[in-house]
Amino acid sequence: MQQTLKIELGGTRTQLLEFQILDTPIAELWLERMASRGSYPLDHPNRFYGFDSPQQEQTRAEQQIQQCIDTINTHQRIIDRPFTNAHDQDCLNYLHNIFERYHGLLDQQDHDFWNGSTPAVRQALAELNLAVHRCESLRGAKPRMVCTWFGMPKIKSLSKDLLQDYGQLSPRFGSVCLNYVEIGKTLEDLAKDNDQYIGEEAFRPFSHYSADFVVRFYTEAPPVIQDRLSKMRAYYKQHEDWFHSRGYTSFDDVRLQPLRFPVAQLVETMPRDMLYSSIAQHQHVNRVWIE
Repeated sequence: MQQTLKIELGGTRTQLLEFQILDTPIAELWLERMASRGSYPLDHPNRFYGFDSPQQEQTRAEQQIQQCIDTINTHQRIIDRPFTNAHDQDCLNYLHNIFERYHGLLDQQDHDFWNGSTPAVRQALAELNLAVHRCESLRGAKPRMVCTWFGMPKIKSLSKDLLQDYGQLSPRFGSVCLNYVEIGKTLEDLAKDNDQYIGEEAFRPFSHYSADFVVRFYTEAPPVIQDRLSKMRAYYKQHEDWFHSRGYTSFDDVRLQPLRFPVAQLVETMPRDMLYSSIAQHQHVNRVWIE
C-alpha cells in the first residue's frame, strides 16, 4: 500500500498538503528516518522561501542575521567584521565560515566556544547558518519550504551507487527531496558563492541524510542547469589541485554533481497560482505525519 506524507500549514486556519511517497530505495531509507524522528522537535517551522515580496524577504533575512551576530558577540566577540547587507556574498561567506569553525561538524561539537557558551548563544550560532542561507536565497529565490528536526543525529549516509542511480538534476514541481544536512558546502554552493574560504571544514559533499526534507514548488529549465554546471566546472578547475589531493580527481565524480534526491511527490488539487497564494498565507508548519 502506497504511503502518503501529509503537512498541515497555518495557524488557526490551516491548509493540508499531501504527497505520494515514491517507491525507491532512497524513499525507503528516508521513511526509516521519519519513523525515528518522534523524540525530536520540528525545528524552525517557518522556513519558507520565495513566497513574499523581495523586500519582505530581505528585511526578514537581515534582521535574523543581525540578531544572531549580536547574541553570539555578547558571549565572545568572535565576529569582528560588521554585517553589511544580504547581498554582500563575501561577508556571507565569512559568516558561514564562522559558523563552521565554532559550531563543529555534525555531532562533533567540541570547540571551546561551543562548550563554554549558553544555550541561547549555541542556538544563535546554529541559526547563523540558516540566516546566511536565507540571505543567499534572495538571489532569484525559488519557492520552497524546509522541514528539519532539532537534535536528530545525522548518522546515515547514501552510497555512491544510490547517489548515481537516484539523483536528479531537476526534480519535478512539488518534489519532496532529502535536505542537505552536512556542516559545510557542496561544490555547487562554493561555486555559486565564489567562496574563497575553502578548507577542510568548508567543503562537504552530499553524503549524510536524515528525516529533514525540502519541498520544491518550482522546476528548473535546462539552460539554468547548464549554467550551474559551467560555473561549478570553472570553480573546480580553479581549485583543481585542492580537489585532486582529496580524491576528487574528476569533475564528473557523482559526489560533486548538483543532484537532488526526491522521496515524495505533491498531489496537486488546485491551480499552481492558487497554491502559491495559499501557501504564502500559511507560512508555518503545524504538523508533519505519514499515513
